Amino acid sequence: MDLIKKYFPDLTARQLEQFAALDDLYRHWNAQINVISRQDIDSLYEKHVLHSLGIAKVIQFVPGTEILDVGTGGGFPGIPLAILFPLVDFHLVDSIGKKIKVVTEISSALGLTNVKAEQARVEHLESTYDFVVSRAVTRLQPFMGWVRYKILKTGNNKLRNGVLYLKGGDISEELAEVQEKHRLYELSTYFDEPFFETKKVIYLPK
Repeated sequence: MDLIKKYFPDLTARQLEQFAALDDLYRHWNAQINVISRQDIDSLYEKHVLHSLGIAKVIQFVPGTEILDVGTGGGFPGIPLAILFPLVDFHLVDSIGKKIKVVTEISSALGLTNVKAEQARVEHLESTYDFVVSRAVTRLQPFMGWVRYKILKTGNNKLRNGVLYLKGGDISEELAEVQEKHRLYELSTYFDEPFFETKKVIYLPK
């Protein structure tokens, strides 16, 4: 929690309460349905929560923004972002039902009314969104094939509508495969911890 307070000092009492509750909730559900590796559960706030919130260092979503989180797994980056942006709507999807059960239960326990969780493949969704977010689900080229037509052309945020993709390591080869223009944001610019040295947000505008 100290990490979250360090980088997001203006949280409300309610947001602090919700972020603080994540540790117990994920330990409880992870013991039943493994959505976070056991070696990572002790680093939940750094490797999962703060990593997810890296997107919030790139853009501050305006109220009413519609966001799709593809391959959300245990709710990342969607749940931390939903806590941070309570007036933004998040649709969290994953093809694995037990993971969506965890997302649903944790969202409910946190009182997040701006989260909809659904077991679905993104290719089968008919809705469109301002932004698609995800955390290293697959290589960018096939991912863009899934989501390219799920993004609305116009929006009200400072960044044009598009994809915000969390990825680490050397991604030069991957980026060379995609046709879309893109911009890289190094998370080490915002966060001091060694974990973030190679972590990035890849922004691909519509």
